[in-house]
Formats: sequence, C-alpha cells, structure tokens
Amino acid sequence: MPVLVELRVLDGPNLYFPRPAIKLTLDLDAYASLPPGEFTAAARALGARIGRVGAPATRARQSALLRLGESVVRQVAAASGTTRLGVRARPGGDLGQIVVAYPWRHRGRAEALGLAAAEVLSRQAAGLPRQGGVASEAEWLEAAAAQVRTSELGPRPEVLNPRIPVVSVTGTNGKTTVTRLISHLSMTAGLRTGWTNTDGIYLQGELVEAGDWSGPGGARRVLAEPGLALAVLETARGGLLLRGMGVDHNDVSVVTNVSADHLGLQGIDTLDQLAEVKAIVVGVTRAGGWTVLNGDDPRTFAMRARSKARPWIFSLDPESPSLRAAVDEGGRGATVIDGQLAMLDASFDADLLLPVLDLPVAMAGLSRHDVANALAATAAALALGLPRAAVIDGLRTFRPGPEHNPGRLNVFSLDGVTVVVDLAHNEAGLASLLSVLHGLRAPGCSVRLVLGTAGDRTDDVLSLLGELAARGADDVVIGHKERYLRGRTTAEMAALYRAGAAAVGVSDLPEAPTELAGLRLLLGRAQPGDVVAVMCHAERAEIYAWLAEAGATVDPPDVIRTKAAAGAQPLRP
Repeated sequence: MPVLVELRVLDGPNLYFPRPAIKLTLDLDAYASLPPGEFTAAARALGARIGRVGAPATRARQSALLRLGESVVRQVAAASGTTRLGVRARPGGDLGQIVVAYPWRHRGRAEALGLAAAEVLSRQAAGLPRQGGVASEAEWLEAAAAQVRTSELGPRPEVLNPRIPVVSVTGTNGKTTVTRLISHLSMTAGLRTGWTNTDGIYLQGELVEAGDWSGPGGARRVLAEPGLALAVLETARGGLLLRGMGVDHNDVSVVTNVSADHLGLQGIDTLDQLAEVKAIVVGVTRAGGWTVLNGDDPRTFAMRARSKARPWIFSLDPESPSLRAAVDEGGRGATVIDGQLAMLDASFDADLLLPVLDLPVAMAGLSRHDVANALAATAAALALGLPRAAVIDGLRTFRPGPEHNPGRLNVFSLDGVTVVVDLAHNEAGLASLLSVLHGLRAPGCSVRLVLGTAGDRTDDVLSLLGELAARGADDVVIGHKERYLRGRTTAEMAALYRAGAAAVGVSDLPEAPTELAGLRLLLGRAQPGDVVAVMCHAERAEIYAWLAEAGATVDPPDVIRTKAAAGAQPLRP
C-alpha cells in the first residue's frame, strides 16, 4: 500500500528547521489500526523502540507513529553514512497521518533518503499484520540505505543570504499595508527600496511584475535588483508552508497579528498552529536586529521568545503590560499617548511623533487597525535606523487611496454617496471595515455592503461573515467571485452567508454575479450620505475604472476627516 503522500522540498527556513528541509507526509493508517502487540512487533522488526504504543486510532497511537517515522528515517540515514541528522515529526491531518522533516545539504541525496524511508514503511505496511521474523525488514533497511548511498548528490540549497537590510512582514491582517507603509517611509528617507506583496513586485514605487509575490520567489526577484538599499518582503503563510522563506535571515521582522484565516489548509487547523507558522520570520531575525510584535495579541507577543533579536512591541493601550515587558527585556515600545503616536524606551520618556489625526492611513482615527499598522511600520522604520524626521514626513504623506494603498480602505465620493473599496477577507477585516463605515456615514443614513470572500474558508467562517454583515450593515448584497471559489459553488457560498445572516434575523440577502454588479446594485438604491462598501478581491481594476467613468473622486484626507467629524457613530450592537 502507498505510504508516501507527499515529499516536499522546503528551500529556506521553515516550520521545522531554520534552514532548508525535506518534508515527508506519510499515511500510516495500516499501523494506526493494529492491536498494540502487533504494532510493537512491527516497530521492533524495523529496529524502533518506541515505548507506549496506545490503542488503535488514538492520539497515543499517533505519538507512537511519530516515533516510528523518525526512527526509520534516522536508521536509513545512518546506514547510508549520515550519522548526525536532525529529524522532527508532527501529527498530520488525521490520526493515521504524520509529517517527518529533516534538513538537507544536497537535494538529490536528501530526496532519495525520503523516498527510501517511505519505501521501507510501505513494504512492511503491505504485509501487515506481520507474518514471520525480522530478516525481511533488515534487508529492506539495508537496500534502502544502498539506494541512498548510490543516488546523485544533487544541487545545494540556494537560499539567499541578503547583502542589504531586509524587513520580513507577516500576520493575518495588515501585512500588505505595513509592507507598503515601511517602503514609503524608506523612500521618504531617500533609500532606493524594493518590496513584494500579494499584488506584485515593486521597485521604488513602480510595479514591475504583477501577481502574488508574497513567497520566496518574490524575495529572490527583489534581492536580485542592483542598487537597492532596503528590501521589504511580505511573507505569507502559503509560501512559508510550501517553500519556506526565501532568505536565510532578516534584520527586522514584523508580525501584525494572528487571527482565524485559511484554517483547515495545509495541516494548519488551529490558531496556535498558525502562530507557529508566522513565527518563522521571527526565528531568523538577526541577534542584533528587532522583532516588531503586536502586544495586544497574546500569540504574537509570545513570539519574542523565539528570537534572539530585541523586541519592539506595539500596542494601542499605553498601559499594556506588554509594553512594560518589552522595555524590561531591553526592547522598546510603540503606542498612542494623548492621541499621538509615541515611542517608548527604557526611561519610559515618550517620544511623541505626530497626532493620530495627522495620520491619513488612520482615516481620522476611525481605523484603529490602521493606527496599529502605523505603529508597527514606524517601529520597523526606526529599528532600521531611518531618520525620525523622514519617518514623520512619510507618515503624513502616505494616503489611504489607490495610489499608495490600493484595495485597502480606499474612499471615494459619488453623487453624495461615500464608496469604500476594501479587501476585508476575514472576520477581523470585516469587523474593522464595518466600524469605519459607521464612522463615515452621515447621521441617519445607511451602511450598505457587498459581501464576499474566497471559498477556501471553513463553513463556520463563511457563516460568521454573513452574520457580521447582517448585523453591521443596513443593506447587504452577496457579490460572487468566480475566480476565488476554490472548490466551492456560488450556491454553497450564498447558503452559508444566508445561514449566518439568519442567525441575527436577516432573511433577505440577494445575490449579484460579480463584485461590480453588487456595487452598482447598491449604489442604485443609495441616498446621499449613505456609505456603500465592497469587499473587493477579484475586480479591483474594473471597479476603479467604473467609478472613474461614473465621476467618482478619491477622498483626500481632509474630506475623510470632515465626514468622520460629521458622521462618527458607534457600530450598532
């Protein structure tokens, strides 16, 4: 029976090791279902001493499977001449599945080791329950070792050792904005800057290659550009899990937060597991560098223990214990004091940079998550050594519109109606968006929302989005995204949104075939003073073009401030 589900080559620092590794996903269901005595006999036949084996199909048995997988890999490696090999194992997607990982120096030899170890387990599994003695298993182990010894060495890893300062930015929400903002601060300081994000690769503010470049390929592409003084790399979970990091270290790492998103994919089912993935960027930060971490998110704050770098903690609460802990540990803090962005050091003598009201990205203070993003970006910029005056100037000049931050809280005016285009791809993003919308609507007017996200979310998440939308908006239309269904159907998506809306007493949730169609539908029944927002993933360029043709104008910071001052209202419970 096949045992090897996948052999994946991780080219850079990863969830298992701070260097390139091979990841084996093994299906050991044949072992998981054996009675304890038969499992013990099978393990001993392979030379494994694994202790308590547990009952079939239990967590205890899965722990025994982890030890079995590790043992077989180590034995094949040792017999083939590799006597010192780090091997780590983790549970897989079900009780019969495990993941075994080990570092590699030569790709061909490392892949051969994984294939050979899996072949030993596969050959034994095909004969379970066992019959006879141990001679066959010993022969299989020796044959596997010979297979590894005679394999081609193959190429060495090509993980980059950057020669310029690098900032790695990760998190569930806000990483694209923080990446853009750090890059803007750097360019304001006069540094030639390149950066990557889910929109593409940018050099000195110019898009040079569109697409999602938040993985290791984007890092390599930017760092190959001559003449750069700084690289800012958005680092998404997918790249970390599927390829590893594209660089072997960074000088500053930023983790914005950890919240529920993309759970149930690639073996990451819980927030704690997701936090472990995000912490990879922290673990490779240079000892003399800085880790910029969200002190209001316990999982993110705890990541400082994973790094030898100094902590620079940001928090919206100036009395947060996380700030005191960071300073006590030799780090620094970033917070808001008396309405101003403030940096803290060991003396706790606050360095006040500028009022939040002078921070365009914060939408006149309506967007609390963007205040946090600004704190993170400011801390990263100062950690890099950028001049204080240039950082303040950059904060004042970074605008929340299509020019500097496309797709993130972009605000337009059209015939007296406020239109907001925002990604809002998960619960945290939608909750933040709704809070801003209520602050922008005129008194007595309505909030209208085009609801939608990608299909690779759990049923519970999609239902919760429907509930949040129905509770927080006066008028909701489902805007479908054919390109982002990711295995679901539009009917399935709509049913889940409606289930969530029904939980708060809303039964009327019409559908539109596209994001733009949903926006046009809501604008057709909007009144002056209303706010119409679209959770935009698929049609940003089309929506921008349609708004321009319809005569919409981008709201500058002073207009946003005026709307906020006139209409700030709390989100209804």
